[in-house]
Amino acid sequence: MTNPFHAAVWSAEQRRRNRRIAFVPTMGALHAGHLALVREAHVHGDVVVVSIFVNPLQFNNQEDLERYPRHPEEDRRMLSDVGADMLLMPDNGELFRDFTPAHYDLNGLDALMEGASRPGHFQGVVNVVERLFHYVRPDVALFGEKDRQQLAVVTDVTKRMRWPVELVGHPIVRAEDGLALSSRNQRLSPAERRKAPVLYRALRVMLDVAATHSVTESVQKGLQVLAEEPSLELDYLTIVHPDTLLPLSDWEGVDQAVALVAAKLGPVRLIDNITISR
Repeated sequence: MTNPFHAAVWSAEQRRRNRRIAFVPTMGALHAGHLALVREAHVHGDVVVVSIFVNPLQFNNQEDLERYPRHPEEDRRMLSDVGADMLLMPDNGELFRDFTPAHYDLNGLDALMEGASRPGHFQGVVNVVERLFHYVRPDVALFGEKDRQQLAVVTDVTKRMRWPVELVGHPIVRAEDGLALSSRNQRLSPAERRKAPVLYRALRVMLDVAATHSVTESVQKGLQVLAEEPSLELDYLTIVHPDTLLPLSDWEGVDQAVALVAAKLGPVRLIDNITISR
């Protein structure tokens, strides 16, 4: 389905039949992580809607937008295999018809990490999420926890705007060597792909030492691991509060934290995170 208005009619019919709608928004180039989200969506809803839309509003770099992998036919086949009930693949003109992007108060969650490196990125994300919610009208929407900051931003806006949608985060799905699955991984060369798991190794080291080391020492341990790959261009490696995403200076009063990393390997920007429980 390419017309979001038709999707709205379809969704209205599901609600008329008292069917709970679970929604998985994606940008396509699907992988096992996306399919895990769709399978989980079946647990939360009677019908599952998946959208594929490469959102131009969230790209700061036109070249990155143009090079984002697109495999629509393969995506359709994969979604059929996991039982998606409806696939929405809107074009820009239909999704943004009579639409003026809003400027949302993101509660400061867009000022850090990905937001600092990619100004306007989360405004673009939230505007398109609102459009998709408007047409699909889901009861529950599922997002992967690999984009931990995105999940925090969307969760915060959804609560404060009182959008009638329950949000569910799904754990990161990883390759056997630990690399977080991402559509962008397809753009890594074989040599870069072999190096990429260093991000996860750094996070694992930070998790392992957190019980006996300070926040600063834990980050330093992670940096030492990342230094093993000199071709890696590190953007940030940090430990933050799971709700505010503010960097932690110590463990006092903290039961749980999140370590996050972002770096470029060749032309590809990689992100990852891990939860630290104390």
